[in-house]
Amino acid sequence: MKRTKYHHGDLRATLMDACLRLIESEGLAAVSLRRVAREAGVSSGAPYHHFADRAALLSALSIDGFQQLATYMTTARAKTTDPLAALTELGDAYVRFSREHPAQFRLMFRPELSQPDKHPDAHAAGDAAFDVLVRTVADCVAVGALPADRADTLAVAWWGLAHGLASLWLDGHLEKRSEQMGTNAPELVDTIMSTFTTLITPGPACA
Repeated sequence: MKRTKYHHGDLRATLMDACLRLIESEGLAAVSLRRVAREAGVSSGAPYHHFADRAALLSALSIDGFQQLATYMTTARAKTTDPLAALTELGDAYVRFSREHPAQFRLMFRPELSQPDKHPDAHAAGDAAFDVLVRTVADCVAVGALPADRADTLAVAWWGLAHGLASLWLDGHLEKRSEQMGTNAPELVDTIMSTFTTLITPGPACA
């Protein structure tokens, strides 16, 4: 059985999926190449054909996560021709990704585990995802909706807000608060992101 699984041609993806299942069920501390191999149903030596060590496997998952996040955000950006409205869409996509891939999302922002200094592709993947936001902010600047001298600051502020909302939701706090406010978490996220966009847009006196 183990030899059959090893030779099915998709061992790398199988190991990555097994690692995510392990993280979701037992947490990051449970991850080792031996445990992942057992979860995947392959021999204990099989993971070493694709991953030199635990950090290499976690780095691969981090890279894959950022690539998926970039796809989520790019798809969201394409939903509207209004770059300001796109900022809200991006926020929804960011939080939705975290909800649909919680284990991977948490891992992506734990550099001490994936060791991006040893795996520069992880840095590149993260930068590529962030660049979707940067380009959208640049589009807002181009149409005069946001001030050019604050573009970088506003991009980081947006990221902080979206990431904070995602983390609060994953930890169960956002749903509890939204119920107290008489709404639900998805609607609250949308309202917060659209309110942020309104607040950062210069009024007539600042234009």
